[in-house]
Amino acid sequence: MQSQYDKPVPHIDEESRPYWAALKREKLILKRCLACSRHHFYPRILCPHCHSCELKWSEASGLGTIYSFTIARRGAGPAFSADAPYAVAIVELDEGVRMMTNIVIENVDILAIGQRVGVIFEHVTEDVTLPKFKLIGS
Repeated sequence: MQSQYDKPVPHIDEESRPYWAALKREKLILKRCLACSRHHFYPRILCPHCHSCELKWSEASGLGTIYSFTIARRGAGPAFSADAPYAVAIVELDEGVRMMTNIVIENVDILAIGQRVGVIFEHVTEDVTLPKFKLIGS
């Protein structure tokens, strides 16, 4: 774990605390609606599909497909300059939700929409572990 992380980190609130705690244990969890059985992301108190408040955390497979991506050839501000080029992507998880993330890869020029990816975990602070993805099956 890094002792000093010089990039912005997400704000952890009460609704998202279980999500961040699971990531720290290298588990990716999602909210699933007990009324309509659909998963959703980001964590919230109502199902965005049917508006039920009967929700349960469930472990995700951590597998998905690149839905969209862009290559940042210049960092988005000083904190990310040394990382360029890097891939910012929307990954559609097998559970049906889409999440914004990074694809961890040395050669960003080989990325393509539709490629299969699997979650990896980057421990950045004592409280924050970020879910990122890498190509699988290639």
